[in-house]
Amino acid sequence: MIDAENFGGTIPVREQHRIDESALTRWMQENVSGFQGPLVVDQFKGGQSNPTYRLRTPLHSYVLRRKPPGLLLKGAHAVEREARVMAALGTVDFRVPKIHGLCLDESVIGSWFFVMDMVEGRIFWDASFTDVPRAQRADYLDAMNSTLATLHSISPESIGIADFGRSGGYVSRQIARWSQQYLQDELAGRYLAMDKLVEWLPAHIPTDDETAIIHGDFRVDNMIFHPTEPRVLVVLDWELSTLGHPLADFAYNAMMYRMPPDILGGIRGLDLSAQGLPDEAAYVAAYCFRTGRVGMQDLDFYIAFNMFRFAAILHGIRGRVKRGTATSADAQSMGDRYMRVADLAWEQIELIKVR
Repeated sequence: MIDAENFGGTIPVREQHRIDESALTRWMQENVSGFQGPLVVDQFKGGQSNPTYRLRTPLHSYVLRRKPPGLLLKGAHAVEREARVMAALGTVDFRVPKIHGLCLDESVIGSWFFVMDMVEGRIFWDASFTDVPRAQRADYLDAMNSTLATLHSISPESIGIADFGRSGGYVSRQIARWSQQYLQDELAGRYLAMDKLVEWLPAHIPTDDETAIIHGDFRVDNMIFHPTEPRVLVVLDWELSTLGHPLADFAYNAMMYRMPPDILGGIRGLDLSAQGLPDEAAYVAAYCFRTGRVGMQDLDFYIAFNMFRFAAILHGIRGRVKRGTATSADAQSMGDRYMRVADLAWEQIELIKVR
């Protein structure tokens, strides 16, 4: 399982991520309604991409997300997109924190950032929900399923983000994007399974195409649950959100059934019935019912695609470690897992080939 000690909670701000607290306080006074200092800043342990901070005042707590300092890949760490989609979803009461402000002036703390509400609740680091009674675990998993189905039902046009991404062709563009990032990041190295995926995936994309608002990283530890109830309060970490194929987004979430417990909080290998959890078929059926689908015949492809995409993300973390711009103290071990995930992705391709 994922070690909550390494990922959960806060620590003093890391040296490479220090910010000018006086400048931040001035910005908060000018841009955040009701802000009153003094301000106490610490840093969340988790997060592999954008450094995230807790801002405490005597009356209120906030969260700050920023681009990391140093050399960045083009288009990465788009905090402005995170702020925009969350603000838009907030207008229809989807489960996101309130956005207080976005700063595109690098002179304030050294990079772009946004500030949102701090939401108190429970964060789970694996999808087995072993910290709650067995009888409630299926309800927690179902709450996650329901939240994603709700997201995919929201029209981008209805909340003013019709231009948040392109209509159609999402999977093809994603394969091209992550293949390019993998191939260009020479510092992080190459791996045979990744090379095979780069070649196989674009030639076997399903012909069906849909467009919806997608999260891009919808997994259990990117949401905050109610302190005592199986209810999602907010969904976090919208860095990879865009307009894209909802089944690709769902498959990333359902990938937990084919991932081991030490990667993405997966539940592969667990006795699901003994744990009080639905199996993959039941989880897929629940999403299909909520979204009016008859079935999901290309699930294996979309899971393979997402494993490849996740392996490419881990490969990028490995590269950031070598460049010295990694955010998390656990970044090296995370980056080193990209080869295992690539192997798992190719395993899915082998399943498709024999069917």
